[in-house]
Amino acid sequence: MSIDNLGQKHFTPDQVKSIDDAFVIIETILASVSQNLTDEERQRYGSINEQNKLFADKIMDYAKVSPQLCSPDVDWAEFEADYNTRKFADTRTLRLENLLKVMSDLKIVHDYDNYQAGLVDYDYAKYKSGTNAIGFTQKAKELKQFFPNTGSSGKKSTDSTANDMPPSE
Repeated sequence: MSIDNLGQKHFTPDQVKSIDDAFVIIETILASVSQNLTDEERQRYGSINEQNKLFADKIMDYAKVSPQLCSPDVDWAEFEADYNTRKFADTRTLRLENLLKVMSDLKIVHDYDNYQAGLVDYDYAKYKSGTNAIGFTQKAKELKQFFPNTGSSGKKSTDSTANDMPPSE
């Protein structure tokens, strides 16, 4: 027996608008400070690894605690601004990754619900097609194309795009 309606909570139109408005604000702010790197630049500059982040953290610690030990050849105001922006971007990236997971989980649940309800509707169309009800034969025929390996032979679909959920026939 399948579980129906895993995703019973839905966005209101006002919530959708608020989220979209917030995205516009974030995108606008980011566009004003970010750089659009090419693939080559992204590869060349890359991301410093964890060891090098610790190195940058230690340099920052020395700059704050023992500024007399800092090189006069470094623009320390720029170093601190870069450091703070990197920290900000790092923590916000974690938050965005969490939001991405939440949105992905939300989508998965509602995709599942749509697919299960679709299977019920397909079974209904096949049933009504058998009663020669107008329109259902064509509908069942059109929907059958999504299940090419099912039918009278009893074979189940091996198509992985169907989320391993073959239609009930």
